[in-house]
Amino acid sequence: MDAGNDVPDQLQRVRPAHLARTTGQSRARRRCVAVVSVHARIVAVAATFLLAAGCGMLDDPVKDRWDSRTEFSSCGEVSLAQGEEIQKQAVREIGCLRRALKSGASAELKITYPTVEGDPIREYYRLTPQSTLEVYTDSTDDRYSNQKWSFAECYSPEWLAEISCDQ
Repeated sequence: MDAGNDVPDQLQRVRPAHLARTTGQSRARRRCVAVVSVHARIVAVAATFLLAAGCGMLDDPVKDRWDSRTEFSSCGEVSLAQGEEIQKQAVREIGCLRRALKSGASAELKITYPTVEGDPIREYYRLTPQSTLEVYTDSTDDRYSNQKWSFAECYSPEWLAEISCDQ
């Protein structure tokens, strides 16, 4: 070991040469490069976010359609537990939709049921004045789905409780 230096000769030789010759100016330059690098990352993240928003990746057009709908008279809300059937648990509410269908009126019904894992799915049945049944499905809380809204439409619904519109 050198008397004027507490660092052993072996460590001095192992240390990269550019670190051994560090000056105040190069430290400042490294700080500047680090700051520019952080700013570049922030700009890249912001650009990615804006690009995703501009491409519609953050939008859900079906949810937007639901949010901007004209509300119809409500037939209520039904929450089903695991294994419960709509035909048994929503007799009054389904009767409301049937009366609307027969009279040519419009109506809405919200049904919430759990997935196998217990995540809630919300379905909104809308009977339009033209006797069309619209079914909006909100799967945003289902961890194992695409977490989006979907839409289906039936033009001549006959039996509202077992509706299966093409999606």
